[in-house]
Amino acid sequence: MAKEGAQRAEETEQMIDKEGGREAAEGGAGGSLRAGDAKEMRAVVLSSFGGLNKLRVSKKAMPEPQEGELKIRVKACGLNFIDLMVRQGNIDNPPKTPLVPGFECSGIVEALGDSVKEFEIGDRVMAFVNYNAWAEVVCTPVEFVYKIPDDMSFSEAAAFPMNFVTAYMMLFEIANLREGMSVLVHSAGGGVGQAVAQLCSTIPNVTVFGTASSFKHEAIKNSVTHLFDRNADYVQEVKRISVDGVDIVLDCLCGENTGKGLSLLKPLGIYILYGEWEKAGTYFKTKWWQVEKVNPIKLYEENKVIAGFSLLNLLFKQNRGGLIKDVMDKLLNLYKSKKIKPVVDSLWALEEVKEAMQRIHDRGNIGKLILDVEKAPTPLVSADQSTLLQCANINVLSDSHTKVRVHFW
Repeated sequence: MAKEGAQRAEETEQMIDKEGGREAAEGGAGGSLRAGDAKEMRAVVLSSFGGLNKLRVSKKAMPEPQEGELKIRVKACGLNFIDLMVRQGNIDNPPKTPLVPGFECSGIVEALGDSVKEFEIGDRVMAFVNYNAWAEVVCTPVEFVYKIPDDMSFSEAAAFPMNFVTAYMMLFEIANLREGMSVLVHSAGGGVGQAVAQLCSTIPNVTVFGTASSFKHEAIKNSVTHLFDRNADYVQEVKRISVDGVDIVLDCLCGENTGKGLSLLKPLGIYILYGEWEKAGTYFKTKWWQVEKVNPIKLYEENKVIAGFSLLNLLFKQNRGGLIKDVMDKLLNLYKSKKIKPVVDSLWALEEVKEAMQRIHDRGNIGKLILDVEKAPTPLVSADQSTLLQCANINVLSDSHTKVRVHFW
């Protein structure tokens, strides 16, 4: 067991906090503030870029809305793969630390800034936030806020904006998905992958090819037409089913499969890179010379298109909030007509953000991970409680005093 502990990945080691009680004393469950406290709030703070040990729940001054902003009492926050990259500093022009991570949340409108007319105090809303989402209270411009349907839970609402807007923009605004087309989506079990599969099902006769880790296949097999192991030779499998290839490829795999994806495109097909792709190779230890090059002349000769999509850049750098609002209106209509529904993998307390990040880093999630602001942390247990730990199917370090949180899926 000691040998296994020594070989454990750095992030997993950091996930197991031998001083778990200290977290509570410094702003965790034991230091939780009452909702009526007007001055301070709990928030997940990233002290500096690096490993999971750089994250901690702390008390921060509560923000107040400026002109054109809403103040939201947060109920749930979305956790996305880009949040891992932010933590590592593997994004273009990273902000200064310390900072509060997170880009989407849901909650209740608590106050209105000047000139805000579309919302009222007490409205249930979901929102995009340019950082600062992982907190009990956030303020964000009204153009990034959307009302939640009556039958949508706060956890579903926190799982909705990033995943479904990204999927919709790629499929319909960029690739012009139509009846009878075919789509290959990588990471089909993730939040965006599941959103892509659901949106494709709203168009007749669309064939969806998906890649995912084999342990996810049973859970997602009904959401795609053809499902392949992410480590298998999916190119030959796709061509065996569709000799001409596919019309659309959606790639979040950091360039490691660019050549394969382009080889599968039909003439006039489109290949879309999405997410914070440009520095993802740094996160996965991929070197620039290992990323396959794209030959523009070959694209011309083969009548193929390659594109990129970054929702956060579109929102916060390129000022396309109006376009995104139109897309959200369409998506909410699809939700109300029961054609789409966000897939929530699991709920985590703010104090469990390290474990949640480890789960998404290990690609263990099916759908979206949610930070539930009102959820109490799972109690810590001793590593010598072997029966419980074996039921949870996890490994721990050999130190008998180690404390871990045990989650059942």
